[in-house]
Amino acid sequence: MTELRKRGGGGGDPDTADNISDKEAESDDRLGLPGDGEGEGDVDSKTDAPDVPVSTADTDNTPECLNKALKGLPPRWKNYWIRGLLSICMISGFFLIIYMGPITLIFVVMCVQIKCFHEIITIGYRVYRSYELPWFRTLSWYFLICVNYFFYGETVADYFGALVRREVPLQFLARYHRFISFTLYLAGFCMFVLSLVKKHYRLQFYMFAWTHVTLLIVVTQSHLVIQNLFEGMIWFIVPISIVICNDIMAYLFGFFFGRTPLIKLSPKKTWEGFIGGFFPTVVFGFLLAYLLSQFQYFVCPVEFNSDTNRFMVECEPSDLFVLQEYTLPAAVQSTLRWKTVTLYPFQIHSIFLSSFASIIGPFGGFFASGFKRAFKIKDFANTIPGHGGIMDRFDCQYLMATFTHVYIGSFVR
Repeated sequence: MTELRKRGGGGGDPDTADNISDKEAESDDRLGLPGDGEGEGDVDSKTDAPDVPVSTADTDNTPECLNKALKGLPPRWKNYWIRGLLSICMISGFFLIIYMGPITLIFVVMCVQIKCFHEIITIGYRVYRSYELPWFRTLSWYFLICVNYFFYGETVADYFGALVRREVPLQFLARYHRFISFTLYLAGFCMFVLSLVKKHYRLQFYMFAWTHVTLLIVVTQSHLVIQNLFEGMIWFIVPISIVICNDIMAYLFGFFFGRTPLIKLSPKKTWEGFIGGFFPTVVFGFLLAYLLSQFQYFVCPVEFNSDTNRFMVECEPSDLFVLQEYTLPAAVQSTLRWKTVTLYPFQIHSIFLSSFASIIGPFGGFFASGFKRAFKIKDFANTIPGHGGIMDRFDCQYLMATFTHVYIGSFVR
């Protein structure tokens, strides 16, 4: 930073790229950004996190009735009961949403996506607002609208073809959908360029990248969740359920038996919880796959019926959801004294899905933990007492949705 300030304070044209003002250098210092000088490797580790206001996510928003009921309990057990009760409420709500059908699920996915985007962008806005720079929030939401228009338009064209062919305005929008989407994005891009403020260019480009990475993490993967849903509700329900199961079981094993820290990014995570969550998740996924594979409502692809203007989940189940007889390996036969076993092929796929949710899925949570530690916040928001924000509960779900989409395209179709 010293070298940058010297160059900024020297002679020459102040508008050239080789001259950086003291003010911008100080801005970089406040954000904990590395400089271009020789001494950047000696920067104090305290500058690794930006100087941002304390998040409202760190405040306690537990309902007063719960606080009174749990009064006198140690903080550890109080948090245990709050998390448990709210988890039961959320799981009950999840079952209700499934009962209400595919269109409700799509709407809920969109709402969750918007809330997650809001939570991440709000963190960036607290940094950005301190410099009184224009349009960051406006442009962020504008880009969200553009990207959603593109993805949902693609979904309509793919799965609502009969409806599109019947309505003339939709035919025009479908035909020129990608051009319209690009034009909308281009307008936002030009607005960003026009919003650039002298001496804060670097910060503004950081925030521009912040918005686009958030869109990539949240919106793109939300689109994949909906794509999985159209393959059959079982491809939506099972991945989400096994992530929830792994989260609960890892928490319980860690709470009661946890002794060995797993990763520095998340000090409360333990090896006992990580390993203990694996086996119950695989068993749960296997049993849930068996249960759901018996019903057309869950296994049939979701299709739109243009005659009734409703979604249909009726079909002749594919071989994936028809019981098959498998011959067991000789070693297993001698142990269990069974020669064959009858399973739905989807149950075998569920083992791979559960293994990913248990072994790789938690890294989505570790990534989120590292992000929060970088900005010195406990949670993304305080939407759900004991749990934090919506993003705190969906950090692993997005990674799981992407894996499921790739898995379907690689091993199922």
